[in-house]
Amino acid sequence: MNLLRSEILRAIAATLGLAFLTSSAGSAATDIPAISAKDLADRLSGLQDGTSYVRLRLAVKQPDGATKIVLQLQVKERRTQSAADVLYQVLWPKERKGESVLLHKADGRPPFGSLFMPPDTVTSLNASQMDDALFGSDLSYRDVIENFFGWENQAIVGNEVLDRASCVILESRPGKGELSTYASVRSWIDTRRLVPLRVEKYLPAGRLACRIDTTRVGTDDKGHSIPADLTVRGPREDSVTELVGSRITHDVAYTDRDFAREGLGEISAPSSASE
Repeated sequence: MNLLRSEILRAIAATLGLAFLTSSAGSAATDIPAISAKDLADRLSGLQDGTSYVRLRLAVKQPDGATKIVLQLQVKERRTQSAADVLYQVLWPKERKGESVLLHKADGRPPFGSLFMPPDTVTSLNASQMDDALFGSDLSYRDVIENFFGWENQAIVGNEVLDRASCVILESRPGKGELSTYASVRSWIDTRRLVPLRVEKYLPAGRLACRIDTTRVGTDDKGHSIPADLTVRGPREDSVTELVGSRITHDVAYTDRDFAREGLGEISAPSSASE
């Protein structure tokens, strides 16, 4: 079964609070693999480039396990080193089918986007709204459009074992002109599979704003290891978000209309990603 790719939900790639089997925390330089922080970040950022089509299940739950929201989504992405277009659309339940969020990001410019509510209401999303919740989940719009692996400042700050996998801890900080609410992001990278197993995002005051844990690692249509299932905890204490990937297709043929306001009411899958 083809599953989620690591960038999408990096961004959803953020952070989580479920328990991993954790041991041997530390920052001994002798335990860190011989790869520079910049090279590691560049490789992770490069995995996001190109086009993709994803199907996933998003569930927002209360800490006691009670379900608040369940959505089936499709995600269309087009990313380069300097820009990104991302479209999230609700496929199910029927009463929410067609709800869409379109986001854009380019170097040196704050992200922006549009919110579509059927049958024909389109609302602009400006930079000040990027920290709002995506479909009522614990992910923000910023979390699914921002690529912190592409930030200027990258450093390896430690190593730790998560879920029996040896990880390096990569700290990403925005440079001049890289606008973000987050002051830093720490990612626990399984360097053997090149997969983020945990991402933590911090505000300027040092407070943890979001944690995403990879709860299952799968394989995509290109044979790459990717986070297949994610759990996200944000600032709200009354909810947790689970993301379960069911399908991913890369190298999808998109047109500019697929990422334009006038195309927001169209929810069919691209022909190159047909089942």
